[in-house]
Amino acid sequence: MRNRVNFLIISTAFLFVLSCTDRSGKHYRINEKYTEPDIEIKRLEKDLFETDPARLTDLKDSLNTRYGNFLQLFAWVIDAGNLGDTTSYEVIRDFVTDRVNYDVYQKVMEKYPDLSAYEQDMEKGWGRYSYHFPDSLIPGIYSFISGFNNSIIVGDSSLSIGLDRYLGSGSRYYRELGIYNYLTKKMVPGRIVPDAFYAWAKASWPRDKQVRNDNLLSNIIYEGKLYYFTKSMLYDMPDSLIFGFTAGQMEFCHNNEYRMWEYLIEHDMLFSKDKMLIRKLTGEAPFTTYFTRESPGRASLWLGFRIVESYMMRNRDVSLPALMNDNNYKGFLEKARYNPGK
Repeated sequence: MRNRVNFLIISTAFLFVLSCTDRSGKHYRINEKYTEPDIEIKRLEKDLFETDPARLTDLKDSLNTRYGNFLQLFAWVIDAGNLGDTTSYEVIRDFVTDRVNYDVYQKVMEKYPDLSAYEQDMEKGWGRYSYHFPDSLIPGIYSFISGFNNSIIVGDSSLSIGLDRYLGSGSRYYRELGIYNYLTKKMVPGRIVPDAFYAWAKASWPRDKQVRNDNLLSNIIYEGKLYYFTKSMLYDMPDSLIFGFTAGQMEFCHNNEYRMWEYLIEHDMLFSKDKMLIRKLTGEAPFTTYFTRESPGRASLWLGFRIVESYMMRNRDVSLPALMNDNNYKGFLEKARYNPGK
């Protein structure tokens, strides 16, 4: 059995393209007028760290009014327990008066003195979301400092951004915490909005309700749907930001799409239920096991996205809500007619 496919790494002459491929993204565009909502990212970190710690308990009613259910989610993140407990605000006070946390807050404010650019991107994305899902709510958007625990938190009606997880790949905090370089490369400002929409999709269509037949193909199609949703909301953004790949890794995927797919087929991996194999092909990693070191981690999920993209381009009558709510992946590949390079 072959252990590895001979991949094209540099030459662009061997770029396989599907007959239905639209790398310009035209088919994602909404050609009708739609309304962009006004988005304000409410900054919990500012309200907490710029308040006299001794007054935090006195301000709990106003904080509850401004932040709603997210305030409780934040309290759980920092192990402050239920806000109804008498000790919860004492834990919050200890959190904001901690020297390291305050230093992190200052770094966050240096990096993000203003979030208007992210609000504008959110307005575009949530405008498209309302167009595709007119009966769905737009969550309240918040920012916070998580103690490096969470990038995005999704609640029933809230979406919150842990800005300390987006300080840039060179942040000394990440080095001190021992976070791997392949992960810190994604902890950059440009990933905030794509991560937010991907997380919203994952919470709205959770894996346990979507993946019935737990094999590799079902997993990559499920993830492909999440990325297709994200791109549909953010079709003006480069794919490299949506997938968290470098430009070189993105080009690798396009150049080697056929070879990666061929490898999975030739080695009978698509319908494998081997959890270790699935993890190696879909989990975060510096590169995708079974491909080459030049491949990005989770490259197989990009293949899942390409299957979903092919499905949607060949079945134009299928709406985005119908796609996201369809958890019957049997026959999906046939309907997609995914056949890269031929």
